[in-house]
Amino acid sequence: MKKTTRWILIISSIVIVTSILWNTYVFFQKFKEEERTKMKIWAEALGEFLQTTDLDRDLGNLTLAVIKNNTSTPMIYVGEKGEIRSNNLPENKADDSLYIDYKIKQFMSENAPIEVNFRTEKYGTLYYGNSDVLNNLKYYPIALILIILFFGGSVYFFYQISKAADQNKLWAGMAKETAHQIGTPLSSLLGWAELLKSENVNPTITEEIEKDIDRLSTITERFSKIGSIPKLERLDVINETKNSFNYIQARSSKLVTFNFKAPDGEIYSLINPQLYSWTIENLIINSIDAMKGKGNLTIEITQDKKTIKINVIDTGKGILKSDFNRIFEPGYTTKKRGWGLGLSLVRRIIEDYHNGKVKVLSSVLGKGSTIQIALKVEDL
Repeated sequence: MKKTTRWILIISSIVIVTSILWNTYVFFQKFKEEERTKMKIWAEALGEFLQTTDLDRDLGNLTLAVIKNNTSTPMIYVGEKGEIRSNNLPENKADDSLYIDYKIKQFMSENAPIEVNFRTEKYGTLYYGNSDVLNNLKYYPIALILIILFFGGSVYFFYQISKAADQNKLWAGMAKETAHQIGTPLSSLLGWAELLKSENVNPTITEEIEKDIDRLSTITERFSKIGSIPKLERLDVINETKNSFNYIQARSSKLVTFNFKAPDGEIYSLINPQLYSWTIENLIINSIDAMKGKGNLTIEITQDKKTIKINVIDTGKGILKSDFNRIFEPGYTTKKRGWGLGLSLVRRIIEDYHNGKVKVLSSVLGKGSTIQIALKVEDL
């Protein structure tokens, strides 16, 4: 139904636009023909005026009125003896022969010349161009098309925004539902872990189970915050980043060399620890995937007066410059198996929730990439 409605709207729009353009063209041609008729009348009046040799002869008001009243159409009269008269042209150009020759060629391209005759005698030739009204009318269809394109683009833009908002609501709803569904078996696992402790099971086993339960709790909390405004805390960015870095390092291939560089001391910003750790983990995992599980990965933290910059540097396959922004779009992925949500979540968490910025700082194909997070420094 929606598809049919869309095609009806598209076809209707094309028909309306075509109809407007066609009617504009017909009106332009009619107006142009009326202007030519007016110029023919003017040429006849000029012929009658020129044939008069008796200065005392009364030409009548009509002939003089026709000659005097043309104040809009630019014209050049060239007599049989070479005399030139112009009307409705710049006064300072009336004696410029090059300008007059140029205008005659222009007028001939716009309208066919009209001979100035009286009865059987030819006095000269009249060249005339389009009036300002006609010239403005000529560009009316172009202006109309631009307006329609602008209107159509605006409608499409707002449609895309609306569609994106609906998708965001869907993803947020799915995330919250996932968190809710995980909550039930997670509570049960907590009970089983306590039961195993009471049965004097090897403490190493229960400790590992509790680590996994804590991890599931963190994941559940992350998903539950999607679509809500998270609480931000003044925390040390170096410590929070280091925790996520260590977590992934301990669970990654030994073929990946991990490096962590940060200034001594503490750097504070307003962050949500669960969502921020999710961001760092996503970026690290994305870099490891780009290196196919083998290479050097570095996190480098720097600070200036107002900004904390966290650079995630890898030696992976690199990113095309044309894809610097696309990689953060929902659904974009170069993996055979992937949803394309990791980096889009990174951007949403950093920019929407933390008022920061995330971007591809640099990338060289075959050598690696650097993705940068920028957060505001939060002083006391």
